[in-house]
Amino acid sequence: MKFCGQCGRPLKRSCSHCGFDNPPNFSFCGQCGTALTASGASEVVSTPTSNMSEAVPPPSHPPPTLYSQEAERRQLTVMFCDLVGSTSLSEQLDPEDYREVVRAYQQTAAQVVRQFEGTIAQYLGDGLLIYFGYPTAHENDAQRAALTALGVIEEMKNLNVRLQQSIRTRSQSPLRLAVRIGIHTGLVVVGDVGDGDRRERLAVGETTNIAARLQSLAKPNTVIISAATYHLIEGFFACRPIGFRSLKGISRPMETYRVVRQSRARNRLDAAKAAMSGLTPLVGREEEMTLFMARWEQTKDCKGQVLLVGGEAGIGKSRLVRVFREQLMGEAYLWLRCHCSPYYQNTALYPIIELFQRLLRFKDEDPPERKLQKLETALQQYKLPLAETVPLFTPLLALPSLERYPPLNLTPQKQKQKLLETLLLILLKLTDLRPVVICIEDLHWVDPSTLEILDTLVRQASGTRVMVILTFRPGFSPHWTPRSYMTHLSLSRLRHHQAEALVESVAGKKKLPAELLEQIIAKTDGVPIFVEELTKMVLEQDLLQEREDRYELVGPLPTLAIPTTLHDSLMARLDRLATVREVAQLGATLGREFSYRLLHAVSAIDEATLQHNLGQLVEAELLFQQGLPPEATYTFKHGLIQETAYRSLLRSRRQQVHQRIAQVLVEQFPEIEQTEPEVIAHHYTVARQYQEAVRYWQQAGQRAVAQSANKEAIHHFNQALDLLEFLLPSTESRQQELQLRIALGAPLLMTKGYVAPEVETNYARARDLCQQLDQTPGLGSVLFGLWVFYLVKGQFEVALELGEQLLSLAQHTKTQNILVEAHRMQGINYFNLGKLKLARTHLEEAMAVYEPRQHNPQGLIDVGADRGVACLSHLAITLWLLGYPDQALNRSQEAIALAGQLAHPYSQAFAFCWSAWLHQLRRECEPAQALAHTGVEVAAEQGFTLLEMLCAMMEGWALIEQGQTEVGLDSIIQTLAQFQNTGAQLGQLPFRVILVEIYYKLDRFDEALDLATKALDELKYMGEQFYEAELYRLKGEILLKHTQSGSDAIAEAEHCFEQAIDLARRYAIRSLELRAVLSRARLWVQQGQIAAAHQELKRIEQQFTEGRDTADLQAVEALLQRIGTI
Repeated sequence: MKFCGQCGRPLKRSCSHCGFDNPPNFSFCGQCGTALTASGASEVVSTPTSNMSEAVPPPSHPPPTLYSQEAERRQLTVMFCDLVGSTSLSEQLDPEDYREVVRAYQQTAAQVVRQFEGTIAQYLGDGLLIYFGYPTAHENDAQRAALTALGVIEEMKNLNVRLQQSIRTRSQSPLRLAVRIGIHTGLVVVGDVGDGDRRERLAVGETTNIAARLQSLAKPNTVIISAATYHLIEGFFACRPIGFRSLKGISRPMETYRVVRQSRARNRLDAAKAAMSGLTPLVGREEEMTLFMARWEQTKDCKGQVLLVGGEAGIGKSRLVRVFREQLMGEAYLWLRCHCSPYYQNTALYPIIELFQRLLRFKDEDPPERKLQKLETALQQYKLPLAETVPLFTPLLALPSLERYPPLNLTPQKQKQKLLETLLLILLKLTDLRPVVICIEDLHWVDPSTLEILDTLVRQASGTRVMVILTFRPGFSPHWTPRSYMTHLSLSRLRHHQAEALVESVAGKKKLPAELLEQIIAKTDGVPIFVEELTKMVLEQDLLQEREDRYELVGPLPTLAIPTTLHDSLMARLDRLATVREVAQLGATLGREFSYRLLHAVSAIDEATLQHNLGQLVEAELLFQQGLPPEATYTFKHGLIQETAYRSLLRSRRQQVHQRIAQVLVEQFPEIEQTEPEVIAHHYTVARQYQEAVRYWQQAGQRAVAQSANKEAIHHFNQALDLLEFLLPSTESRQQELQLRIALGAPLLMTKGYVAPEVETNYARARDLCQQLDQTPGLGSVLFGLWVFYLVKGQFEVALELGEQLLSLAQHTKTQNILVEAHRMQGINYFNLGKLKLARTHLEEAMAVYEPRQHNPQGLIDVGADRGVACLSHLAITLWLLGYPDQALNRSQEAIALAGQLAHPYSQAFAFCWSAWLHQLRRECEPAQALAHTGVEVAAEQGFTLLEMLCAMMEGWALIEQGQTEVGLDSIIQTLAQFQNTGAQLGQLPFRVILVEIYYKLDRFDEALDLATKALDELKYMGEQFYEAELYRLKGEILLKHTQSGSDAIAEAEHCFEQAIDLARRYAIRSLELRAVLSRARLWVQQGQIAAAHQELKRIEQQFTEGRDTADLQAVEALLQRIGTI
């Protein structure tokens, strides 16, 4: 009834699709967008008859309101379909006939488009512009486009038959309509174009243009696709490459393919096999596979089993089933598999039909008579009466009815019941010869009739040799009563190490850079298909350089994009909740995790609506919720879902939202400003509010430095420096840059290493800015940073000059903390130049004015270790070299205690390292090993690369001294090689000397001599000049053993000892003079020069006032006692 029977007013028009009551003047449903017929019901489209499509499925989910008002970014598969020769056709036909032909063509194409849930965006005369992925995305939009294209071509044949019966051209020749189709997948912006009555909702971007140009390449009744589309449908369709083609208006040649036909692949695994692209190993499903095999053993013992395997898309359900089948290799069994399909949810028994067609071995090329013969043979094999069963199957399998098989005299309901019973009987009869596995996948798309037969099969499985495997996604709830023979498996995400293993497998067993691996793991959340596709995308891009056993980044690591292979499925999840998508987008802009309070403050949605919308997102498992509003927090289940929602926003809209978020955080959430300024900085950055962004990035960097989070600090400061480029040059911006570069210096030194190129670049720019701005206070930090770089680089004269400049600056400005720093610098300079008395003077002067509270790590000059810790550590080594081993030990212990009080990780690692070195000099391996090991742990945890290496080498020496020669030696050699690769010169020599002594003790004299000689040649570049004396001593010892003590070797060895003694005396290095005197005395004793040896040993021994329990002085005492007995 269209009108009210009492007043005659038009009635509301109810949509049969969603039930919404529409005003009488609506042509389309205001709730779901479905076209309304004149009768008021939604339009029902009849399905074309073809070998590809048998029924029009209902939409897989209710579409959104026809179009949302906001423009949005989307990945679309765009199809352009053009009628071939329409101009010529219009000349041959009467205009009225031509109109009918074009309308028939358009309607025929539209029916196929609707079947696969595409959207006709425009009727362009004889052309059709069709979208797949808007307004509703599906996980397989590219496949839908290809199916539509092949379906349109097939339907053109049927249309030609119909038109040839009613319309003739002026030449009386029959009509032969044909189409050309082009398909491309890419990024578009969908929004309003035009104005007034000419306003349309269209996709803008090169994607639509490319689809149109591809269409022009196609021959009649063929489909041409781009490489982008091909990679999405590969394996699901047979395609033929036609090479790179130049397209009008497109600057680059495009790789193109022709779609030939649909393959038999029904899921991603089938497609991978069809494309011969290979499958990755199954990872992390060992327990599930064990359970599968146990249930199989029970099935073989006539204890049938039902396995219900649930899990989200891409979690590995089909992969698990496939590997299970591989495990059955060599066993006698029958495998029957079929799939439910999103295209045939309204086709009764579709998966069962597919299964029986495979069981009966139907081929596409079989004529109906041949298929009927195969059916008869099978039914006879199962001892079923043909007269009663063939009529059941002929309509099911689309076979012709024959006179010898008259229709059964049954009601439709009875006939259906009889068919289901017969189907089940056949399935169970199959077990007479061998066990049977019946696998039906994707039950979330199951039709009601198939579900009926499954009900019976599940009930009767026990006591048979049938194993039933049913897979499904969330949304399908198995309604069967739990039974002992039923097993419900819910597949969980991969753990971190399992996801790592999968990444490495996809990468061909080669390691990816750690930061790239972590980004992949973080984004993919343990979903195998996400892991695989994101890894494949990374490998296909120009991000990496392949090495023998690993991949290396060729540049900075960008934020990884969403793979095109995943984009449609991710967007489809959001489109299922189109009415609340705005909330998802807003939440995604806030981040992976967000609070209800912040979301409500930022949004313009009332509380009731907001909570309802969030509830829908939680119910759909797009969000996880913790707590209740207003204290609730929400987390996107998948990082890629969050990114998809975020990237669907236009850039301009994103900027507006980010600016709003930043303002709300500053005004209403002061705790965020204090504890997470980088969050505000991020939002201001994307909003292009650069001045505010720089301020908050700087604040975030300073906070990270205070927490010793050096890598984060580097990121924050660099973000601020990059954004300064967008601001107009001014005195204020240069002052801000100087502040940022001074602040950046310390974390750069501690994380990248002292001789990293970034260190020199940063401090050199900072010195230029100091000179431009006449900034004296900032110059102190800059000079210190440059000094560290040149010192470790081995350019000691430059380092000494920088120290003198800072000392002059401190005396001129009378700044006490700069004075401490200047004395420290000069103390270390003279230490490395071998002028130990001057080094001791400067270091002690620094400690005389040092106060921990004034010179803590957050002070004016903050690079590396605390000044007091550094001075005490250097002073300890200096005192040992000067011959005060006990005072040295005291200073070292004070350094460790001070570092502990300050709770400053770098200072602690530094103190441990230098204390281990002191114990190595004192030849005390156990404390050296303990301190070095602790230093390695602290440095590794905090990312202090150079300190970690120094501690590792010291620990290697200690391990060798304790008998673990192979482990310790490997550690020293490998770490020394890594250390040399950093470009640092300072710090190498102590470990070369240690390695020389180790080779000597292991009787590897050639290696020891070569290393000693090379170290002496390169000494002037390395610093730590005091080690020259020790190198000559060791060379003498090697020569004595290496050449079996010939007269020339003895003379050369004695000369080396004399050089060592002279150098030690010249630099006042009493401890190394002691060692050299001891070595020469041993030689003299062998030569019979007993008196001279005794005199020299007593002379050097009397110069020591402490340290009588140290190894070197005890060795002197032992030799004196031995001489006394001669």
